[in-house]
Amino acid sequence: MTLQSHELEIGGMTCASCAARVEKKLNKLDGVEASVNFATERAYVSAPAFVDVADLVQTVERTGYSAAPVRQDAPEDDSRPEDDDPELAELRHRLIVSAVLAAPVLVLSMVPAWQFDNWQWLSLTLAAPVAVWGAWPFHRAAWVNARHGAATMDTLISLGVAAAFGWSVYALFWGHAGVTGMTMEISWFAQGSGADEIYLEVASAVTVFILLGRYLEHRAKRDSGAALRALLSLGAKDVVVLREGREVEIPVGELGVGDVFVVRPGGKVATDGEVVSGAASVDLSMLTGESVPVDVGPGDRVVGGTVATGGRLMVSATAVGGQTQLAQMARLVENAQSGKAPVQRLADRISAVFVPVVLVLAVLTWVGWMVTGGTTTEAFTAAVAVLIIACPCALGLATPTALLAGTGRGAQRGILVKGPEVLESTRRIDTIVLDKTGTVTEGAMHVTGVATASGFDGGELLLLAGAVEAASEHPLGRAIADAARSAVPGGELPKVDRFSTTTGLGVAGTVDGRSVRVGRLPWLVEHGAWPSTSLPSVDPGTTPVHVAIDGVVRGVVAVADRVKPTSAEAITRLRGLGLDPVLLTGDRRSVAEEVAREVGITEVVAEVLPEGKAAVIADLQARGRTVAMVGDGVNDAPALAVADLGIAMGTGSDVAIEASDLTLVRGDLLLTSDAIALSRQTLRTIKQNLGWAFGYNVAALPLAAAGFLNPLIAGAAMAASSVLVVTNSLRLRKF
Repeated sequence: MTLQSHELEIGGMTCASCAARVEKKLNKLDGVEASVNFATERAYVSAPAFVDVADLVQTVERTGYSAAPVRQDAPEDDSRPEDDDPELAELRHRLIVSAVLAAPVLVLSMVPAWQFDNWQWLSLTLAAPVAVWGAWPFHRAAWVNARHGAATMDTLISLGVAAAFGWSVYALFWGHAGVTGMTMEISWFAQGSGADEIYLEVASAVTVFILLGRYLEHRAKRDSGAALRALLSLGAKDVVVLREGREVEIPVGELGVGDVFVVRPGGKVATDGEVVSGAASVDLSMLTGESVPVDVGPGDRVVGGTVATGGRLMVSATAVGGQTQLAQMARLVENAQSGKAPVQRLADRISAVFVPVVLVLAVLTWVGWMVTGGTTTEAFTAAVAVLIIACPCALGLATPTALLAGTGRGAQRGILVKGPEVLESTRRIDTIVLDKTGTVTEGAMHVTGVATASGFDGGELLLLAGAVEAASEHPLGRAIADAARSAVPGGELPKVDRFSTTTGLGVAGTVDGRSVRVGRLPWLVEHGAWPSTSLPSVDPGTTPVHVAIDGVVRGVVAVADRVKPTSAEAITRLRGLGLDPVLLTGDRRSVAEEVAREVGITEVVAEVLPEGKAAVIADLQARGRTVAMVGDGVNDAPALAVADLGIAMGTGSDVAIEASDLTLVRGDLLLTSDAIALSRQTLRTIKQNLGWAFGYNVAALPLAAAGFLNPLIAGAAMAASSVLVVTNSLRLRKF
């Protein structure tokens, strides 16, 4: 069965139980799997082809919320100023007006000395707009939910505010609270004798506290997603292209693969491409976190969204739209933020039944106080406190806000997390297996030395060997040719005649009338070359390439892959995270052990064929170890897939990146330790948030039911709980 992915923007959700209701309704559709994220206000749906997106929208609307498909080709830029956000501006306006009206009510209710004759009627005049207009979003949402036979956090708030205001109106008009000279004072506890108590300060102040919490929560959710919005905004809006020899400015959406476009000094690279002409330094910091600009010229690849800090480039587009590296990065981050970590599943199940349980508990609180001899006022106060303090909102925000902040910060640092379940994997791993070439080392061969038999010049040996190897495509040959060119003024090597190559063994040719063979020593001997009696040896940590001139092996060129400057520090950091590093390579053991010694790794698995790497990972797992694998090549993909946690260098192959759980945009091993530390910190933050949200409700509900919390204090505590959870998540932005 063919499945299609849809993304819906959900409007009207106010708490985690709202998200749980929408998710439950969508998942009841035949073949549909949906995940609703309260923090991003999005539904991520996988549905069979026969389920139309209109059916999904109608299902959400029948649940009592609005829905609209999200256009994948035009990601929303939510980085606009606060005044341009209608929802935030409306919340702020409602909050300010309500706070101005509620402040005198609260002060008069708390300070008996300021309670002049008939102060309670002024309080009613000021509190009425707050309890009705200020709390209208809660009343409206509660009514909509009631029509659909559901109850959410808004139901609790609406009932609490309406009960406090309704009781006050009754006490003023039909009780004794309206008499001239009535006084009262605020208490932490449920107390009072009956219809001479009013709760206007509860109805107004609780509304203000919750509006403030919603406002701060909305702003914090915007802030926690700022990193992804910044990533999406990196792309250029317009581009100058060459059309019939003229420079024409067009929208970047009209750019096609193969079009040649211009990058001016200080301008953005419009899309991924290959430099056709020109030279410049390109600043990759916004995309990879790498602060040092990279020099590019003809034949080099550039990435869309980066900035040319000097020079003018002509670039041929190789990828556009959703196929660019920037778009793929954004998609990975969005996928990570849209999912749910395993630790969130329990919170979702609790949120779904939490509100009905609280309503029952409020009724039982009322009945319990009345049965045990409490006054009507005490029973009412305790029941309203139960309604108001029980906020499942913090539960719903605990995971998504931490994911938004953590994965967004990771994207800024060049770390892409494939999904939230990866966070659990980083916590469990105890062993990290590192591919050598391109991961610990630079992945490019370099000549480290030239050793010759006595009486022969090393410069001449390198020149002759480089001239023959210049016609070769082998990595060792290219390294020797590059070294020879750098040693010659002008970089011009002698011409080679009668060139021949034997795959995997060596090359041969004639240079300036001299017969030259370069390759493995047994192959040279096999073709009649005699080793000189004074032939030197080379460092066992390098690959020796022997050179025969006119039938005599005159010397050896030592070639090696240099260790990256940051690899040793990265290994130290990984050990600091409690991980045992293992070096895995198909190279010779002597070379592998030399690299391992240089970076501080003691466990080495060498001379492993590409297809054997996955078996090495499986063997480690069979011995009870939980393994992460770091690699960059096509031959690493099976091992990355088998590992408990796969980490791919973004400089490597697409296959390796696809098989991994974490992708490092730049090829710096230090990012590996950063990625694991950030993932663990994000998981730790989620657990802190859930711990607080659970603990808050477990402790607060019994206190409220027992009469130890005034509804006013309950409202402030409930609002503070959500703000605390979101603020704790935002600390990840400083990682």
